[in-house]
Amino acid sequence: MYKSILGMVMLTWVGVALAATPKQVVLNVKNMTCPACSITIEKALDQVPGVTSKQINTQVGTVTVTFDDERTSLPVVTRAITDAGFPASVREKGG
Repeated sequence: MYKSILGMVMLTWVGVALAATPKQVVLNVKNMTCPACSITIEKALDQVPGVTSKQINTQVGTVTVTFDDERTSLPVVTRAITDAGFPASVREKGG
């Protein structure tokens, strides 16, 4: 009995360890001019299932989003920001 319980615990632990790693993307976002813009974008991303964190930098014009790619996708994240009135596109590496 003890071995079977231990085996199930170990199997669960391995499954958690192998779970999908969250993805992070940096987006260039236009039209961000004030703190209210940041709040609007936060609220839009709060409506996207799977978004786990967001960092908004209005001075640089970027939004860094971490999300679970099993629950949402990059196009959905980008569309949520764009639909909120802030055209968003993936920032090129090194840019």
